[in-house]
Amino acid sequence: MIVYHTQTGHTRAMARAVFRGARRVPEVQTRLKMALRAELNDLLWADGLLLGTPENFGYMSGALKNFLDRTYYPAQGKISGLPYAVFISAGNDGTGALNSIERIARGYPLKPVCDPIIARGELDAEVLEHCEELGETMASGVAWGIF
Repeated sequence: MIVYHTQTGHTRAMARAVFRGARRVPEVQTRLKMALRAELNDLLWADGLLLGTPENFGYMSGALKNFLDRTYYPAQGKISGLPYAVFISAGNDGTGALNSIERIARGYPLKPVCDPIIARGELDAEVLEHCEELGETMASGVAWGIF
């Protein structure tokens, strides 16, 4: 399973929390990758995706969009139904970023398996705890073959 994220403060903290949660499930190998450094081979290796982004101008980050653009055509027919979930650090309401990710995910097609986490404003311990739960839930679902 792979946790993709961008290099902003809140999103990085959320990604680390998601990663900590996923690593609680030793049956699943998990990688933490920055979206700009991730490649097609990383995507093809994964049995689940956790996509993290800040909300930039009501949209996902350019780094995450770049990753999705670079891998879209080469991944066609190779990852259909791959489970994914999203976490967003939002300065606004996060819906624009979420909608854009969901639209592209349908094109791959990826399978949404957990409710998104949208952190509005400053991060607190509760949000980071939810991020850890997201990572653990996703990894458990992959390990048990639920997703």
